[in-house]
Parts: sequence; structure tokens; C-alpha cells
Amino acid sequence: MTTKTYNPGEKAPVSGQYQNPTTKTEVTVVKGEPLPPTPGKGQGYKLVDPTKHKTQK
Repeated sequence: MTTKTYNPGEKAPVSGQYQNPTTKTEVTVVKGEPLPPTPGKGQGYKLVDPTKHKTQK
């Protein structure tokens, strides 16, 4: 999806599933909330599935 890596503690730019490319674990993070700590130094997260919002009519 994206090539940008986000650091632990950084606020999520959009809500969605973020994956740690090293461990392959995924976490759900809401926009504006900090990304959780990683198990190893120098690891981060990549957005793999942004949340899809339905438009209300």
C-alpha cells in the first residue's frame, strides 16, 4: 500500500491496519492515536489497509 514507515509513538495519519514488516504482526490504530511500541529497536509500521468509511445519505 504505502512505502512510508511510521515510528512507534508517532500519531497515525489515518485509521487502519498497520503492519510491522519485521514481525508481520498487524495492529488497528485510529487516526490521531499513537502507534504502539515494537518488540525490537529500529522497527516501525506501514499502513497496509486504511479504514473504509461509508458515506451517509
